[in-house]
Amino acid sequence: MFTLSGAKSAASAVDRRYFRLNRLLLALAALSLSGCMPATTPIASADPAAPAAKVARIGYRSTIAPYTSLRPATPAPWRGRNDAVTPQPKQDR
Repeated sequence: MFTLSGAKSAASAVDRRYFRLNRLLLALAALSLSGCMPATTPIASADPAAPAAKVARIGYRSTIAPYTSLRPATPAPWRGRNDAVTPQPKQDR
């Protein structure tokens, strides 16, 4: 039993060393790659309150522009329309 716990603690110590090494390598890679990042432009040159600042043009598009009313001007004669769609009575009775 003591040998098993000794083996487990030795394995976990090795795992901790590899974890620390991986964390160190990751930090070094991040620091070395941060030098490859492009320089940002200063915010003072892109001041939106400057009169010479270029801005996009604004335009108006109506949300209901293609709408046309489909209401009829006068009601259709309902009696003729109703009679046209009703089934015909059977003659053999």
